[in-house]
Amino acid sequence: MRMYVAFDDTDNINSDFGTGKLTRWFEDELPEACRLWGVVRQQLPVMDEIPYTSHNSSACAIIEAPDYSVLSDLIERAVNHVVRHAAPGSDPGVCVACEDDPALEGLMEFALKCSKQVVTQKEAMNACACIHLSGHGGTNDGIIGAAAGVGLCAYGRSGRLIEYNSRLRDFSSQVTVSELEARGIQVISIDRDALTPSPQDIVDTQGWLRPRLWEGKALLPVAKNGRPVWETLAKKHKKKEE
Repeated sequence: MRMYVAFDDTDNINSDFGTGKLTRWFEDELPEACRLWGVVRQQLPVMDEIPYTSHNSSACAIIEAPDYSVLSDLIERAVNHVVRHAAPGSDPGVCVACEDDPALEGLMEFALKCSKQVVTQKEAMNACACIHLSGHGGTNDGIIGAAAGVGLCAYGRSGRLIEYNSRLRDFSSQVTVSELEARGIQVISIDRDALTPSPQDIVDTQGWLRPRLWEGKALLPVAKNGRPVWETLAKKHKKKEE
């Protein structure tokens, strides 16, 4: 079964790393029976009314777990992880949920609302009434982004993977479609008249492979860039949080 562990607002303006990297590090803290499926960065609104450090993004680790028996241990490890690594002056939050939790439907609705407008801590807590949600410093505003991170990942059609079980950073900048698909990354053309990418075609990742989370799977949108080469849409920008 899948479990979602999301963190938000764990850094400050002077931090050497952001919430994305902190979430990727959580793989080293997982219970022995668990495995990291991926880490998804969720972009939330950048608005004057919303305090944020740099980009207002949260990150959610999607964990493959054997059953409910590891849940309490996973929550404890997540809390200890954020307490240990969160920067001074940050407002960290943690949210943890199981994929079949009945409360996830309401949390998804909250997360979709959170992706469009200003919401409050009270709304986040109400949406997580039966789901673990905790703040660990400062204003505790991170509970909003953490709750949204879990809800959007459970929704399954939002965010980009900054880690995946195929080890995104292990790929070269030129990789075949078949190599990507062998690791569970589905390659999809977004060109109007383009053919379906063939297994032997080359994908130019530009040194920055970041699939999208779509229907709970890793999907890589590409555009034609000279036959038989495809190019990923996303371009790398220097961001500390990934």
